[in-house]
Amino acid sequence: MTPERMKLPAILAVIAGSGLALLSWSQPWFEVRLQAGAGTGAPLAVGGDVASPALAALALAGLALAGALAIAGPGIRVLLGILAVVLGGCLVLAVSTSLGDVVGSVAPAVTDATGVTGTEPVAALLDDAAATAWPWVGLAGGIVVAAAGALVLATGHRWPGGSRRYGGGGRLAPTTDPADEPNAERALADELDSRADDPEAEASDATSPEGPPDSRPARDRAIDDWDELSRGDDPTA
Repeated sequence: MTPERMKLPAILAVIAGSGLALLSWSQPWFEVRLQAGAGTGAPLAVGGDVASPALAALALAGLALAGALAIAGPGIRVLLGILAVVLGGCLVLAVSTSLGDVVGSVAPAVTDATGVTGTEPVAALLDDAAATAWPWVGLAGGIVVAAAGALVLATGHRWPGGSRRYGGGGRLAPTTDPADEPNAERALADELDSRADDPEAEASDATSPEGPPDSRPARDRAIDDWDELSRGDDPTA
């Protein structure tokens, strides 16, 4: 797949990775069993909203970033690509921190169930704390977002043009049918040649009641019009 066609896959990857992280955040991350006599015999399900509260905000930021990528021009895409890489790294870090500190992740739920506070007292109450598959889903989502950001950095400058308002001064895409451009150029070239070769054209401009539009000779004006056409501008507009 060419770099020009990577815009949609990159945006979809950011959406997918952020969606996975958000879905993971809403699911149980740990199943906790407490020591006998701790006041509850049933296992505690600790959700991602407790184990990693920041994950939802990061995932929503990723979804917003995907929307910005859809309308951004080449210059803004570079910044958004960097942000996507950083955002993906933050998602991975948030999940990894929770997996690496199980006691700290489940402590709020244990405190709500038993009233016991403090890291050491909570750790003493734990009989077992098993992680589910959902934290790994969130971790995968962060990796996908970071990879999509790298893809944006590598190919974003060659994507089709976005909105001129958000493109850092980029040109708007032509609104005419590309198939009609050769005919339009030939017609304009013929008109310019006829003006340049017509000795009466300059005289008629000079005697016009509205005055001449340009004091230069007709041939010079024709050359300038042709230069504007070569640059993509319409000299008749």
